Amino acid sequence: MNGLPQPPGNRLVGHLWRWTTDPVGLLEAGAGTGEVFQLRLWRPVVVGYRPDWNRAVLSDLETFRNAGSLSDLTPYLAAGVVHSDVPAHDQRRRALNLHLHAGRVQEWTGRLREVVARQLPRGRFEAVAWAERVVRGMLNAVLFGDAVPERLLARFLAPLQRSIPAPLLPRPRLFRRMEAAIGAVVADPVPGTLAAALVGVDGSAGAGEASDAALGTADAVEELRVMLAAGYDTTTYTLAWALWYLAAAPRWRAPDLLPAVIDEVTRLYPAGWIGSRVVSRDVQVCGVELPTGTLVVYSPYLTHRDPRLWPEPLCFRPERFAAGRPAWGFIPFAAGRRSCLGACLARAVLRVALEPFCAGELVRVGGDATLKAGVTLRPRGPLWISWTPPQGLT
Repeated sequence: MNGLPQPPGNRLVGHLWRWTTDPVGLLEAGAGTGEVFQLRLWRPVVVGYRPDWNRAVLSDLETFRNAGSLSDLTPYLAAGVVHSDVPAHDQRRRALNLHLHAGRVQEWTGRLREVVARQLPRGRFEAVAWAERVVRGMLNAVLFGDAVPERLLARFLAPLQRSIPAPLLPRPRLFRRMEAAIGAVVADPVPGTLAAALVGVDGSAGAGEASDAALGTADAVEELRVMLAAGYDTTTYTLAWALWYLAAAPRWRAPDLLPAVIDEVTRLYPAGWIGSRVVSRDVQVCGVELPTGTLVVYSPYLTHRDPRLWPEPLCFRPERFAAGRPAWGFIPFAAGRRSCLGACLARAVLRVALEPFCAGELVRVGGDATLKAGVTLRPRGPLWISWTPPQGLT
């Protein structure tokens, strides 16, 4: 492992300073040295981005463990199924998946459309700020039936919108308030919501599955809190970028074309731009020996911009998905047994939020769409857009 290539770094602090100031640039520099490379952060990190690396890290849950990985650094994600390891992970995932599959998500479309209809902008608006409001409202509707106070919801999620270290800092009082509010919802859930489904009071799992699908109160509160946080900023910034690109690409403003648009935006700007695991036993991957305890990273950002997988990778070309997706080369929602449980819901939120803008006049006004990396990828500056709805739309 000591012989792996490395991007240029500082003799004393290695790559730590650049990691805190320009992590994406550091990854790109590392990728220029080899398909697997090493970074010297607060501990050595081995990074890979080719499909074979992704397959190994994401499919072997026994060897590549979540405990001790980068997700430990933020209290927003250091809990629930996203933070668990096998065998507990598989058991919890089976219970949650009964309520988050495509058919179940389809039942929430009406709730999502109601939120968007109330929030539609008119004229000039800032896409990131609008996306924050509408995604927050959509998650509140689906998870809690609008029962969590908006002010508390906004305050709880606000650190995720700020630069590091804000999302990494512990906020025990705020977390207790949010968990108390979710607990009140779980105690008397709104029918048809995810909260109701998780505690088994709406019959969504079917009689034969109800006991396996229902969670205890504490587990339901934990999973709902983590789903809220994990689904918020990731979906928000994807929505803002999708609006930005649609404003410059009128040919793609049609409801039936939105799935390809969403795919292309998540290829260019995967919200989960890196993922990490800790090696639980000595193993060899892509010809590299990884000792027990090694921190390894996979990067959807690097994978999605590899020209060997994606011709003209920096160009917005939704039509590229007509030819399919390279195996383990398109991972905006991870892949395998740890793929994002909320992927169907995220896609539904994005599709429903974008559909109204397929009609009327949508144009870019100005802004800074260059990316900025934190816990997720986001636009560096405001994205000003103008939308004139079609005549007759109120």
